[in-house]
Amino acid sequence: MKRIFVLRSEDIRRRCQEAVWNADDNSRVTIGPENRTLDQNAKFHALASDIAKSGHKWMGKPRDASQWKVLLVSGHSVATMEGSEIVPGLEGEFVNLRESTASMSKARGSSLIEYSLAFCAMNGIKIVEPAMLLEQQCRL
Repeated sequence: MKRIFVLRSEDIRRRCQEAVWNADDNSRVTIGPENRTLDQNAKFHALASDIAKSGHKWMGKPRDASQWKVLLVSGHSVATMEGSEIVPGLEGEFVNLRESTASMSKARGSSLIEYSLAFCAMNGIKIVEPAMLLEQQCRL
């Protein structure tokens, strides 16, 4: 049975400890920061879509939302000193081995949204509901 504990109180910590002591051999325990939220994921996808719809060009061409997602995650990774690695792909193409948004922490997801909003602001890209996005971002 898989159990997830969000450590928010002493009672939850005690129940977590009890679950660890009672776990079967070879069970796995992972402790880490909270993952990015579905709301953060939706905001990031909306921002990438807004950039694509704006017609903003990168390397002389307009890009679709999925391409903007790759560009934003890669840029954010470099800007926040997480780094980037470009390697030859299986067919000789170049591939950016970057972090996955699905495995980002909540704080990292917030940082990516802030980076994306800053990119839009610096490039005059109108986002659909900027006030709502900023207000919700402040609550994350």
